[in-house]
Amino acid sequence: MKEFLPFLDLKEHRPSDAGKDLLSALAVTFLSVPQGVAYAMIAGLPPSAGLYATALPTIVGSMMRSSRHVATGPTNAISLLVGGGVALMTGTDPLTCAITLALMVGVLQIIAGILRLDAIVDYISNPVVLGYITGAGLLIGIGQLHNVTGTQGARGDVLNRLSVWIQGLDQLQWQAVAMAAATAAFILILRRIRKGLPGALIAMALATAASMAFNLQSHGLMTVADIEPIPKGLPPLTLPDLSLISSLLPLAVACTVLSLVESSAVARTTASRSGQRLNLSAEFTGQGLANVSAAFCGAYPTSASLSRSALNERSGAVTRLSGVYSGLMILAILLAFGHLANHTPIASLAGLLMVVAVDLVDTERIKRTLRSTLSDKLSFAVTALATWAMPLDQAIYLGVGISLILFLRNARLLIAREMVVSKTGRLREILPFTDPGENQRCTAIRIIHLEGRLFFGAAGELQNLLEEIYLQTDIKALVIRLKRTHGMDMTIAAALEAFAQRMDQQDRHLILSGVRPDTLQILKRIGATDRLQKDHIFATRPRWFASMHQALDYACTLTPNGDNTPIRLYLERYGDVSKPGDNQDTKQDNATA
Repeated sequence: MKEFLPFLDLKEHRPSDAGKDLLSALAVTFLSVPQGVAYAMIAGLPPSAGLYATALPTIVGSMMRSSRHVATGPTNAISLLVGGGVALMTGTDPLTCAITLALMVGVLQIIAGILRLDAIVDYISNPVVLGYITGAGLLIGIGQLHNVTGTQGARGDVLNRLSVWIQGLDQLQWQAVAMAAATAAFILILRRIRKGLPGALIAMALATAASMAFNLQSHGLMTVADIEPIPKGLPPLTLPDLSLISSLLPLAVACTVLSLVESSAVARTTASRSGQRLNLSAEFTGQGLANVSAAFCGAYPTSASLSRSALNERSGAVTRLSGVYSGLMILAILLAFGHLANHTPIASLAGLLMVVAVDLVDTERIKRTLRSTLSDKLSFAVTALATWAMPLDQAIYLGVGISLILFLRNARLLIAREMVVSKTGRLREILPFTDPGENQRCTAIRIIHLEGRLFFGAAGELQNLLEEIYLQTDIKALVIRLKRTHGMDMTIAAALEAFAQRMDQQDRHLILSGVRPDTLQILKRIGATDRLQKDHIFATRPRWFASMHQALDYACTLTPNGDNTPIRLYLERYGDVSKPGDNQDTKQDNATA
């Protein structure tokens, strides 16, 4: 039970860390305010709902999640999904739908965490998520065109929105265009000057000041107050409408799946940099409790924010209290300065969202995906097109269905064996992390032999294996033999890249041996060889174990002060005995059976 109450670990909290956590919280708060208001616009909800979603849910999520750095709150992908689903609930108050949806999503996530269903997210491939995010970027951009030009907007599919926008261009407001363009340009310029600056907050503050100073609202420029004023004070107590459960259930399941995939991806990304070991079950329950709290404070479904989580970690946050401080700061802003946000021009928020939309279209990852396998290409393309042609919750189901079909088509167990030196001096396979018995294991060098298909369904199993090895700090070099693996895709390549970078940061090494030509081609096409050190990759060679011998010899040179004597003795005895065409492969197969 303690694993689901991570905030009780008092070892995490030291008075000396309070200053770092407060500074990180301040940076996250500067980003949360403009994002909260802007994402509420995407969701078609009152701007206050976005700010409320960055307050209490952020506090609860920070206390209850496994990760110390993940910032819980509104995100662009979830906001778009909520907006599309709530818009279909005609005759019902959108905010009532949103808070009821938050309760349902929270309960489903808590159940997923308690039942330890964290493995499910491993079967939703990166290209599917990338396809949804790319499609969402285009939808967000198109959805803000009417706010950029100050003209009539519309709901519905992409073509309908574009058609209505084009027809209304004869009523274009140049002051809205100028405000949106200036906001977007200012944010992009500040990024080039210094990435750490809160560009979004500064741009919004300047736009609000200009609107108030020149009374632009009287000249037709819409502000947040024209949509629905943000009340001064703490978030109100709100109650979900349980009669909407049956109507919202399909949307709730889609939001749950997307939030869990997004949350686990963000948590793993931040953990790969911080070195923290995660408990995804606790991540799920923590995210669920955050969503339950959102339902009772006028907010809507939340998830893990990549931008705010990365900023929190990069700003030096040490403990989970940084998220708690950020939520408290939002509450203080609502009490003292919330009314100032009412003067923010809608066109300025639209400019910010245009920048968000462009950021969502990750051209580098799209190129890498399109250079990968046929299944990766199809998964990405079909999911992206579905977001434009179907309701977003159905697009999520389609993406999940594609991932499951690919899994069922390709499912094979990933077999992992550790290779040690037997008492006869040959390499022998044993189960990883077990007692080597009479065999000799080097403490400085570890050899792992993999067999099976290296596709996204095996990513979780591989990451768990690598994490176990990473925690054994006496291991200075890990040699992975890939000779009997096939079908490597982008998800596995990304996992190997991330692990290699973590090892490199501690002057430790990941070495790949027996890399087949097809595997090497995939690594090259998606750019993995540029991130993995090229001299750490050993391709297959005609002689049996020649690639492995080269990799082991190289590992020994990288660990001159480590305990690698058994491998050195093995190389001295067998390193050059294999010749093309001899029967050494059969002998070695028998030795390692």
